[in-house]
Amino acid sequence: MIRLGDPEATAEFGKAVAKLLRPGDVVALFGTLGAGKTTLTRGVLEGLGHEGDVQSPTFPIVQVYEGGEMRLPIWHVDLYRIEDESEVEELALDEARAYASLIIEWPERLGALLWHDSLRLHLSVLGEGERALTADVPPAWRDRWPPR
Repeated sequence: MIRLGDPEATAEFGKAVAKLLRPGDVVALFGTLGAGKTTLTRGVLEGLGHEGDVQSPTFPIVQVYEGGEMRLPIWHVDLYRIEDESEVEELALDEARAYASLIIEWPERLGALLWHDSLRLHLSVLGEGERALTADVPPAWRDRWPPR
């Protein structure tokens, strides 16, 4: 377990994760509302060179960040509103993995469709802004994990 003392620490952890990302990677962010999923994503994007706002794409479902000073395109995906796994096929996430990394909030909505090589990060609230993060690290990530 990694303790993240406040939202700034969560964003800093995201910046460290950004250094590890390669095209085709999937980072699956599990956690309740307010657990820090979007804060961690904001840190990843900042670590990749994105300047500007980062909102959870709850209504558009997918927000693509690329170009400018970014080292790698990111598809930020929020599956909160997905009700059935079959809806996911329309999002073209497999095709995006050919050139981008995916960061997925609410990945449990994918069910069995969640890729076996996904880095699975579980965020939980400890209280007073503090979060706990645990990771399920697949073989594809073992030579890169934990971030330094």
